[in-house]
Amino acid sequence: MTVQSISAAEVSKKVVNKKPLFILDVRNEDAFADWKIEGESIEHLNKPYFDLLDGVEEIITYLPEEKEIVVACAKEGSSQMIAEMLLEEGVEAKFLEGGMKSWSEHLEPVKIGNLTDGAELFQFVRLGKGCLSYMVIADGEAAVIDATRMTDTFLNFAKEKNAVIKHVFDTHLHADHISGGRVIAEAAGAAYYLPPADAGEVTFDFQEITDGWKVGLGKSNVEIEALYTPGHTIGSTSFIVNNQYLLTGDILFIDSIGRPDLAGRAEDWVGDLRDSLYSRYPALAEELIVLPAHFMKMGELNNDGSVAKKLKDLFTENHGLNIKDTQEFRDMVTINLPPQPNAYEEIRKTNMGKITPEEEEQREMEIGPNRCAVR
Repeated sequence: MTVQSISAAEVSKKVVNKKPLFILDVRNEDAFADWKIEGESIEHLNKPYFDLLDGVEEIITYLPEEKEIVVACAKEGSSQMIAEMLLEEGVEAKFLEGGMKSWSEHLEPVKIGNLTDGAELFQFVRLGKGCLSYMVIADGEAAVIDATRMTDTFLNFAKEKNAVIKHVFDTHLHADHISGGRVIAEAAGAAYYLPPADAGEVTFDFQEITDGWKVGLGKSNVEIEALYTPGHTIGSTSFIVNNQYLLTGDILFIDSIGRPDLAGRAEDWVGDLRDSLYSRYPALAEELIVLPAHFMKMGELNNDGSVAKKLKDLFTENHGLNIKDTQEFRDMVTINLPPQPNAYEEIRKTNMGKITPEEEEQREMEIGPNRCAVR
């Protein structure tokens, strides 16, 4: 028998569908503790590769007989070798194609819903990183919001849908992942938009997004409207799509709120953050469905793999929206914050156009969990 592989896309579907899976992660202990494949029906065993070079006999008793086993490492080679060693001992296990780097980069498209006259809204779920991107399609025209650097996914998806990308937006200058917005806009001949308050140091041309700005898409004129909601960054901007959906960027998540410290301005921006969350959002229709740019944990996924919830539900359930005392709120978002994203300063500089890392360096910069939330 030959050892078999499994793709990140296949693992993604198993995670979303809550299929039992046992992950033998052979990265070092620090890497595993920082970030791993997670899901409701996922079990793990972490045993570093170097500890298994003399044989896998010691771990066989810890491996389940009734569950599918996947060996994961950073890039692929080590996991393939361990899977082969297991097979020699009579244990069938697959290895993850491309390793955890592949898991970090996979995007799973999920249809969120229909808009006017057959128009559609799609969410691209990056399970391995917690990133969420969007595409609105109407009458053969498309708009992309908060795209990741895996630009071919968006370009190919639009092509499959017989749509031409006309507009590309970033809700803010991202600090946890490298934006693919400019690359997509250039490839598609589309306009690239960025909030001007976040663009003071960028080195490229862009079109400004300002509060109340609107654009129509397709003959049905699906409307995308900008709502200025600073706090995560000083330029953070939300988008209301067809008075049905609220794309909140990194200001409001399903289970948390955005952190204001990634540009070193937490004390300056905490007031803006509270105003956006406690004044601007409550003035909107409660039936709007919130679509954030990130999620923190697998429990935020709905049964169909989407990350979405009505605004009125978040006003009730999200702790970050229910802190009456201003000082308590200020302390929560400025004190004892989680660790900052990996290489966030280099990522910000990349998104400003100040540096242009090679592809492999970009992958290394993004490795690790999403850390845009307060907690």
